[in-house]
Amino acid sequence: MRRLAATWHRRVMADAVVSHAFSHGLHPEHSDRLAAYWAEALGGPTTYSDTMGDETSVVRMHSGNGEHEEMDRRAIACFDEALTEVGLIEDGPLRQVLHDYFEWATTTTMARYHHSADDVPSGLRIPRWSWDGFQD
Repeated sequence: MRRLAATWHRRVMADAVVSHAFSHGLHPEHSDRLAAYWAEALGGPTTYSDTMGDETSVVRMHSGNGEHEEMDRRAIACFDEALTEVGLIEDGPLRQVLHDYFEWATTTTMARYHHSADDVPSGLRIPRWSWDGFQD
């Protein structure tokens, strides 16, 4: 997961549109934190929420920036390219699950509060994703 997060991050930083999202700066351990977040969302250990933050803080970081559909599309494309780079085969089931999760998270949970980060409610939990999709 760390390798995937680092590869995705390198790709988005090289993208003229997506890199704008990081123009305000980022945590020095961004890739490790992202890997922990993804691992938890995909059913792994709760390291992110136990030691780094909660869903509310993550969603607030991604909120209040207006709509950004092109940026989202390009971030998803960078993710798919990162999946290829880390060796996940094009037609493999794991690749599809990871793509579906990232696309869903990018276009729903991280894209709900366009107007203001203050609109994000407190107490959100990291949504869980499995082989069958979103787990309620």
